[in-house]
Amino acid sequence: MLRNVAAVLLDGVHPFELGVVCEVFGLDRSDEDLPVYDFAVVSAEGPTLTTHAGFTVTTPYGLDRLDEADLVAVPAGQSYVERQYPPALLDALRRAVDRGARVLSVCSGVFVLGAAGLLDGRRCAVHWKHAEALARRHPRAVIEPDVLYVDEGPVITSAGTAAGIDACLHLVRKEHGPEVANALARRMVVPPHRDGGQAQYIERPLPRSRCDTVGEVLAWMERHLEQELTVDQLAARAHMSPRTFARRFQQETGTTPYRWLLRQRLLRAQELLEATDETVDYVAWRSGFGTAAALRHQFVRALGTTPHAYRRTFRGPGVGDAA
Repeated sequence: MLRNVAAVLLDGVHPFELGVVCEVFGLDRSDEDLPVYDFAVVSAEGPTLTTHAGFTVTTPYGLDRLDEADLVAVPAGQSYVERQYPPALLDALRRAVDRGARVLSVCSGVFVLGAAGLLDGRRCAVHWKHAEALARRHPRAVIEPDVLYVDEGPVITSAGTAAGIDACLHLVRKEHGPEVANALARRMVVPPHRDGGQAQYIERPLPRSRCDTVGEVLAWMERHLEQELTVDQLAARAHMSPRTFARRFQQETGTTPYRWLLRQRLLRAQELLEATDETVDYVAWRSGFGTAAALRHQFVRALGTTPHAYRRTFRGPGVGDAA
């Protein structure tokens, strides 16, 4: 049973990510019949820490407080991607897992868990901007770059910022049931469960072609995404045989013509959903998917959400709902 929670901080902690843990586990909401935890903020580097925002945090609790916690949460912090961590903190995290406690990271806090060896052989989540750095530093971790959080045994990892809320509510749901998690989410005015993963939030601008022999064809494909395109047609435009074109395309882009075209069509659909009030049928035609059903199938498969849900999330101000 989850009763005792500790948030452990390093110098440069991000206030929002710390606030997420405090909001879910650190407030007394017994008057609303919600769980109350024995909660403490713990410093791994002295009684007073600076935050990324410039103010300081003071706490009387040191690393010995982690020895009694059922959950140790590690919020994100400045320079967590590159820095070294106190050996005593890494030992405390390992001891916590060995005795059956859970550990939870928010965003770049996952690098601390990695330094403690807790990601080896485990699936984990991280902010999409840090996925490559995490893979370099911890090659034995199994990184899931498109999800909001991963629950892998005693280790729970979440992606950037607000994904920490998703991970914390998931743990509350797991420990206390959906009614408690939903009531807490309503109290926090957040969705109890978000559709999709962080793939829908990844910045993916339409790339500019820098290829020696297929560059002109790529530029033409970008301008004609709504058309039905075949390798034979593209090879003829490049004045190559289909086999030679496919080989050159793979060499210069790192992918196949079909996969490249699918990615560009998804990017075009995302742009249209964000910036226009055109119907989903029009977006499907304009991006080359033909039908709304085909667009929805590829959207769910690639981004983990539907076109309508994506539009609700990213719609700019002043743009009305599409039919």
